[in-house]
Amino acid sequence: MRPLIEIPAADGTAEAIVARPDDGTHPGVLLWMDAIGLRPRIEEMADRIASWGYVVLAPNTFYRLGTATEMSPPPGIDLTDPDQRAAYGQKSFPRVAELTKERTEADVAPFVAALRALPGVADGPIGTTGYCMGAKHATRAACVDPSIAAACGGFHGAQVASDEPDSPHLSLGSARADFVYGHADHDRSMPPEMVARLDAALAEHGLEARTAIYPDAPHGYTMSDTSSYQEAGAERHFSELRELLERTLRA
Repeated sequence: MRPLIEIPAADGTAEAIVARPDDGTHPGVLLWMDAIGLRPRIEEMADRIASWGYVVLAPNTFYRLGTATEMSPPPGIDLTDPDQRAAYGQKSFPRVAELTKERTEADVAPFVAALRALPGVADGPIGTTGYCMGAKHATRAACVDPSIAAACGGFHGAQVASDEPDSPHLSLGSARADFVYGHADHDRSMPPEMVARLDAALAEHGLEARTAIYPDAPHGYTMSDTSSYQEAGAERHFSELRELLERTLRA
C-alpha cells in the first residue's frame, strides 16, 4: 500500500488511506472498513470510488487497539482459504465489540473534519459507505450529523437492525441521507428479519432508500482477498454505489 496519513480521532490519532482521481476539486466520501482491517483491498476499493471523481478517506477505525498494520492480517495468512478466513474472523470478533455506539459516534465528527480538510475536497455534502461492521458505522454516521451524509451505502452489513437498544436503525429519525443497502442472502449477521426491520425503519422515517438481497452472496462478498468474495455481488455493489453518489452528490 502507499503511505498512510495520520488524522485526529476522538481518542487519539488514526491512520487513513486517501484516494483521489486527480488534483481537481471533487466531493468527499468517507469509507468505513470491514473487520479485517485497513489493507490493500480497502485501498483498491477506495481507488475504484476515487476513479469516479471523488476524494476518499478510509480510516483505521481500530486505531484505539493498534496501528493499521497490527490490526490487519499478518504475512503468511491466506484469507482466500476458508479455514484461515474463519479462524481470522473469530479473532476479529473482540475487536469489533470494542467499537461501541458511543465510540463510533464520537469518531464521526473528527473523521468528517479530516475528510473535508483534505486538498481538493469540495464544499457541500459528502457521501459515506461501509462494509461488514462498516455498514453499521456508515449508518451511524448518517444519523449523527445529517448535514454531512448526502449518500449512505451499506454492503454485507452486520447487525444494522438488531433487537439491541443501541442498534443503528433506531437512530434513523435523525438521518437525511439517501440510502442503498446490498445484503448478502447467506448472511447470519443480517438475516431476513433484520433486513425487514431496517426497511421498516427507513420507511417509517420517510427516507429515500433502495435495498436488495444479492443472490448466492456470502457475507463479505466485496472482499476479493478472502474466500467470501463473489464477483457478481462486488460489481453490483460498485454499480449501485456509483449511482447513489452521482445522484446525491452531483445533482
